[in-house]
Amino acid sequence: MEVFCGSRFWDSNLSIHTDNPDLTPCFQNTILAWIPSIYLWTALPFYLLYLKRSKRGYIVLSVLSRFKTLFGVLLWCVSWADLFYSFHELLQSRTPPPVYFVTPLIVGITMLLATLLIQYERLRGVQSSGVLIIFWFLSVLCAVGPLRSKIMTTTAQGHVNERFRFATFYIYFALIIIELILSCFKEKPPFFSPVNTDPNPSPELTSGFLSRLTFWWFTSMAILGYKRPLEDKDLWSLNEDDTSKSIVQQLSKEWDKEKAECKQKEDVTYRKKSNHVLNHVGDGPEEAEVLIRDKKHNRKPSFLKALLRTFGPYFLIGSFFKLIQDLLSFVNPQLLSVLISFIKNKDAPAWWGFLIAALMFTCAVLQTLILHQHFQYCFVTGMRLRTGITGVIYRKSLVITNSAKRSSTVGEIVNLMSVDAQRFMDLMTFLNMLWSAPLQIFLALYFLWQALGPSVLAGVAVMVLLIPFNSAIAMKTRAFQVEQMRYKDSRIKLMNEILGGIKVLKLYAWEPSFSEKVLEIRRNELRVLKKSAYLNSLSTFAWISAPFLVALTTFAVYVSVDENNILDAEKAFVSLSLFNILKFPLNMLPQVISNIAQTSVSLKRIQQFLSHDELDPNCVETKVIAPGYTISVKNATFSWGKDLKPSLKDINLLVPNGALVAIVGHVGCGKSSLVSALLGEMEKLEGEVAVKGSVAYVPQQAWIQNATLKDNILFGQAPNEQKYQNVLEACALKTDLEVLPGGDQTEIGEKGINLSGGQRQRVSLARAVFSNSDVYLLDDPLSAVDSHVAKHIFDKVIGPDGVLKGKTRILVTHGIGFLPQVDHIIVLVDGKISEMGSYQDLLKQNKAFAEFLRNYALDEDIEEDELTMVEEEEVLLAEDTLSIHTDLADNEPVTNEARKQFLRQLSVISSEGGECPNKMSTKRRVYEKKPAEPPLPRKNPNEKLIQAETTETGTVKLTVFWQYMKAVSPVISLAICFLYCCQNAASIGANVWLSDWTNEPVINGTQHNTSMRIGVYAALGLLQGINAARTLHAALLENKFRTPQSFYDTTPTGRIINRFSKDIYVIDEVIPPTILMFLGTFFTSLSTMIVIIASTPLFAVVIVPLAILYFFVQRFYVATSRQLKRLESVSRSPIYSHFSETISGASVIRAYRREKSFVDISDLKVDENQKSYYPGIASNRWLGIRVEFVGNCIVLFAALFAVIGKNSLNAGLVGLSVSYALQVTLSLNWMVRMTSDLETNIVAVERIKEYSETETEAPWVIEDKSPPEDWPSKGELEFVNYSVRYRKGLDLVLKDLNLQVHGGEKIGIVGRTGAGKSSMTLCLFRILEAAKGEIKIDGVRISEIGLHDLRSRLTIIPQDPVLFSGTLRMNLDPFNKYSDEEIWKALELSHLKRFVSSQPSMLEYECSEGGENLSVGQRQLVCLARALLRKTRILILDEATAAIDLETDDLIQMTIRTQFEDCTVLTIAHRLNTIMDYTRILVLDNGTIAEFDTPANLIASKGIFYSMAKDAGLA
Repeated sequence: MEVFCGSRFWDSNLSIHTDNPDLTPCFQNTILAWIPSIYLWTALPFYLLYLKRSKRGYIVLSVLSRFKTLFGVLLWCVSWADLFYSFHELLQSRTPPPVYFVTPLIVGITMLLATLLIQYERLRGVQSSGVLIIFWFLSVLCAVGPLRSKIMTTTAQGHVNERFRFATFYIYFALIIIELILSCFKEKPPFFSPVNTDPNPSPELTSGFLSRLTFWWFTSMAILGYKRPLEDKDLWSLNEDDTSKSIVQQLSKEWDKEKAECKQKEDVTYRKKSNHVLNHVGDGPEEAEVLIRDKKHNRKPSFLKALLRTFGPYFLIGSFFKLIQDLLSFVNPQLLSVLISFIKNKDAPAWWGFLIAALMFTCAVLQTLILHQHFQYCFVTGMRLRTGITGVIYRKSLVITNSAKRSSTVGEIVNLMSVDAQRFMDLMTFLNMLWSAPLQIFLALYFLWQALGPSVLAGVAVMVLLIPFNSAIAMKTRAFQVEQMRYKDSRIKLMNEILGGIKVLKLYAWEPSFSEKVLEIRRNELRVLKKSAYLNSLSTFAWISAPFLVALTTFAVYVSVDENNILDAEKAFVSLSLFNILKFPLNMLPQVISNIAQTSVSLKRIQQFLSHDELDPNCVETKVIAPGYTISVKNATFSWGKDLKPSLKDINLLVPNGALVAIVGHVGCGKSSLVSALLGEMEKLEGEVAVKGSVAYVPQQAWIQNATLKDNILFGQAPNEQKYQNVLEACALKTDLEVLPGGDQTEIGEKGINLSGGQRQRVSLARAVFSNSDVYLLDDPLSAVDSHVAKHIFDKVIGPDGVLKGKTRILVTHGIGFLPQVDHIIVLVDGKISEMGSYQDLLKQNKAFAEFLRNYALDEDIEEDELTMVEEEEVLLAEDTLSIHTDLADNEPVTNEARKQFLRQLSVISSEGGECPNKMSTKRRVYEKKPAEPPLPRKNPNEKLIQAETTETGTVKLTVFWQYMKAVSPVISLAICFLYCCQNAASIGANVWLSDWTNEPVINGTQHNTSMRIGVYAALGLLQGINAARTLHAALLENKFRTPQSFYDTTPTGRIINRFSKDIYVIDEVIPPTILMFLGTFFTSLSTMIVIIASTPLFAVVIVPLAILYFFVQRFYVATSRQLKRLESVSRSPIYSHFSETISGASVIRAYRREKSFVDISDLKVDENQKSYYPGIASNRWLGIRVEFVGNCIVLFAALFAVIGKNSLNAGLVGLSVSYALQVTLSLNWMVRMTSDLETNIVAVERIKEYSETETEAPWVIEDKSPPEDWPSKGELEFVNYSVRYRKGLDLVLKDLNLQVHGGEKIGIVGRTGAGKSSMTLCLFRILEAAKGEIKIDGVRISEIGLHDLRSRLTIIPQDPVLFSGTLRMNLDPFNKYSDEEIWKALELSHLKRFVSSQPSMLEYECSEGGENLSVGQRQLVCLARALLRKTRILILDEATAAIDLETDDLIQMTIRTQFEDCTVLTIAHRLNTIMDYTRILVLDNGTIAEFDTPANLIASKGIFYSMAKDAGLA
């Protein structure tokens, strides 16, 4: 080397052991000069490969680019000027050493390469080059040393030798600095890149290298989110590579390739097998062997392979970053040991210390940047995986055969998409731990072994032992969770029922008994929670004391094994920081493995689904067909699955163009199957089918999308107003549109929940008519509608003169009336066509069809009459439910259907329970269903929605936290904080003791009183663990304060359920651990600061600016990320609901050939969701880098001040403060996350508080005003100037009523819908409070007594019989007031005795939810039995609207006439025949009394009552 340079290469006296270090010229000219070149040439091949593959269009030559190139060329000239100067010296016979030729040559060529690279990148559309930025940075870094050294030598000597080289070096230095600065700016976007039509493109694409490295591009969104809550329109569009379109395409391609490969192999296998068998007839063993081998070959296509091929390369980049980060994480402990030995060595030059501090900082910053790049890659891979899997499953679900679809329910398939795809996403983050954890463990152990020798094994043993301990705890916790879920579900189910029947509870004054039941369940739930809290505290104890126990055992063993083992600062603190590194992988590894196990199950399920059979698209021929015919089927046999027996055999069928063909037959003879076969939905076993032209299909069960009514009819066709109106007219939808709140813009809930069956069927038909296809397959569209509507539809649409005349129509029907008008009739019997022909022909043949007619015709006549009657009633029913059936659960009228839907939603909530991703969405869906309500003021639904959302934006007020603390009880809150302080104090104490121990002077190579040291250390450590456990438990006690009691007595709305499930869950299970984590990280960070300040007081100066920086980052992040989370959860549920809708409507979508657009809709929904998820990932990275930078600064300053105050410090203290600083980054990061979670979740407290403060109804019992025991004895009623309205701001429902009813009178109340009949009963029970006026019963004003006093003295038989799940006895007598005899007597009188005594459990007979295991009539009788049990002087009978069944009705009337002879009875009548013999009849009209007299007089006076009686045929 000396020959090469002409001087010495390395001189440690010059470079290390001096206060003013310098490098030898030889070292400067070789190593330093070559580093950048080596880097660039190494990176070049990889980089070129990457550039070749990336196509972005080229960038126009800009000023920036020109300057970069110019300076590059100049640099090349400068380097070669040096080279030529060396040649010049040669000529002058001063022979310079070879280095002066080699180095300028290398540097020059490298500069030229860099210049060319600038241009090549420009042509490749690279806007900002990371490779070159690093190159220029290295060049500058490597030139700083020579620069300093040149200046030093010049000043020392006082004159410049080698002027020329001196000058060129200065120019070179200036130029590379300029290049570095220029390369930080980014170029304009590429030219010819696809035109970005994006309204809001992501800045990431166009951002520079540094901006991507530090996630600076995200800052704009963080600031925006801080200024105001983010909305959908603020979100950036997805990058091209993250959109469903590109991802799903790639994945599908790989999956198809994989399937094709397997198919090929299979074919080969079979061929090979057969040959072998032929050749070796006698060779037993050989043949067997071949067969075995072949079995292995025949593998299933592996979805995993397709995933790996699609996402693997991208993910590997992340893995590469992880590898670097793992290696870097071990550098700092080594530097720490160097730093400690530096502190011990009092005469070491100071610059060593500064260098170590700088290196620590650099290393930490690099680690941060690289780690977050790794996370970004992992998360984006996870996101793409979810997009890909969702897309592939969606596409598959459109082509899967029916038999395959039957093998899994819709719910299961949706789960594939939600749960299983989610698992992949969660796994991605930690997948690298699979190889990284063992690597980290191995490295840590290696370094520990070096420091402490074999005694490390003791520590490792403790760690390994803790793993089964933790997993045992985890198992137990899981068991508790299951139990708790059970309680939670039953609590929610009960709440559901209570809210569903809250009106009845109030009418009967039964609230106390039910609230007791809920509290009982809640108590059990809390018991389980408490148990799991103890467990948790155990595991926390293990977790907190793990690193400590490990250190303790290791040190104890180390010190006691050998007298000469000395624990000094270096060993102790380096090992501590290594143990801290060990803690993470040891904990993660088991988790990752269990995650992988779960994911592999998911993978199997997805793979199985994707390998299902698909429908054969060529099963129905669409091109070739006999002329003059639209449909032809020859000798065809069909089944629903390859292995099922055929359901249609030998079908031969020719349908001429424009014919109307009816298919009839008994139930289950294959009518619908025939339609499905024509659509290509069935497996064709033999024969051929041809259908010419486009097809429209109306299934038997109408399939309605969750969209507006109009969208459902248009179904993706171009709107055409004239045609649309005609279709509505023909399908008899005009009248329905008037009833719906938003006309044809009404949002229809999932599965058409807010339409009646008939309406759904008509919408489905309208869709077909509007589609204007060639062939119409109508699967019994007339069965769901009323007979006169059916007739209208047949005449106007299907029949010979309908809209569809001239089209080919195939109609499956049961209606015999229409058959004479059709062209052909096909009669199916057991899957065969038994006869076909016109109506007349078939009648003449007198075979199956004639018999079919005879069977049905008889029913038909009877049916006709009944139908007309029911129909009128149906109309009445519809109007009545739509008018003022106040549902008390939410003082808004709600159709029964809507309420059922609501309850269904709730059962969804409770069944999904705990960690469902839908928690938020379920709530949302309930809101979206709002339009199911009748046309009350239209603005109501929206208002509600906005209110619910506003509670959750912006920051949370401190009052809420105070509320929470009060609930926990302030004493406990303070105790918790105090315990945390103690815990941290103990932990600091332990470590200070350790640092003190390590500083003990060494006497004769041994340390004394080691045992005492170990003892105190152990004591302090255990103290810290126990404190943590106590804290956790204390925090759980706070859960006891939930008294839902006050809650549901007061809450008037159905939305509470959400509060009860989701918010209570959050308060029970989410907030305590979050608060604890927050406090934990907060105190950890605090104790770090204290320790560092204690050891280096100077540090206090830096804390303030760092804290300010930290605070700002935290505020920005919390505001933005909270809103992003919210947007993400709101946009997630539409994906799944659209998916389940698609699965149930797959055959319709296929029939109309709309698969493509549905796939697009699904992709759009997924992209919408990822649009809010992606900034969420980026926000975490953004935060991480900024917060960790604060942490790294803390490390830097801790080390710096340690170096500065080196003389006054001992090594132990330095070790303590720096090892603390190294840990702080993690806790700072978590602290921000926890703050964010806490703020997101504390809202639950806010919302529950908001509900516990709603207005309550009047008191239940007013002590000094309670009426006499036997009140009301006479049963007299009086209304005085009585008016009432439903809610403030609505019109009066009853206006100035004045009437008097004597004791024992029987009064019938009648009136048109909406006249205020039901309101009267609600007023009597004070469910509606008077607007003015008063009601007296037996002279007592009812407004002055307690509600329960009033309600328990009146009896009502409500309109819809509500039963609660529980025993029959509980349903009759929830307070156990009556004896068994009395109950049996009541049952006998209400005609239920036979039924009940025939049940094995008699009175203990379990009623299911809503009483579904009793018929409607029986439920009505149960309500009668309740009334008979109470038997008070006033009975109110709210008649059921539609005739449930006339028999029950007569029974009830009869019982009332006999049993309630001497009581006052008020009947709200819908059928006049029941009240014609009453004393008087009250006719209400529009809230006022129109007529009030005896029935006979009323009929004579020919008023309103007369006209009603005439309609009913009674007058």
